Amino acid sequence: MHWVYRVSYPAVCAFYFILCRWQIKGKENVPKEGPLLVVANHMTNHDPPLLSVSLGRYVVFMAKDDLFRSRLGGYFMRGLGTFPIRRNGVQRESLRAAQQVLADGHALGIFPEGMRSRTGKLSRAFPGAALIALQTGVPILPVAIIGTENVKGMNWLRRPRLTVTFGKPFRPPPATGKTARDECAELIMERIAELLPEDYRGVYAREEAE
Repeated sequence: MHWVYRVSYPAVCAFYFILCRWQIKGKENVPKEGPLLVVANHMTNHDPPLLSVSLGRYVVFMAKDDLFRSRLGGYFMRGLGTFPIRRNGVQRESLRAAQQVLADGHALGIFPEGMRSRTGKLSRAFPGAALIALQTGVPILPVAIIGTENVKGMNWLRRPRLTVTFGKPFRPPPATGKTARDECAELIMERIAELLPEDYRGVYAREEAE
């Protein structure tokens, strides 16, 4: 574990504990060890650090390659436990890196939507998380993050409420091909949606209402 991660972890914990009303639900659903694919909704830059300290175990994240363009930025991003990926898909190098993280018995964190939601509502997932899930067969842990969209400006004075909810781990049915990948991607998003309030579910709320 890199020194940047070791130093940042307690600092991030203190940050959210002091300045926010931070609540964790379903922590008993988080496996304490072994490979784990952690998937969550994504609204702001607070989501990765909040998810990391809420999970309570070492987790490696995929992050957009823009954050690694400078030498210093890349050093600290890797020190925090991240590796680069292009938004338009999972290239071979990133896929191999993800598989290695899981092969080493660590947790791998992915935001399946591929980018932050400007509305706070769920949208369709990119295929990356589903592809990794199908190729590795590791347990998938769905997570719902609520409240990070309120962490801004003078809202700190009100100690915004942040809630991280962990669902039960699951595995997709073993299958291959584009259809299986798309179905797995939908299943992942549905499991995340189940943990979110109706207002956050986006396209999945509309489908449920039909």
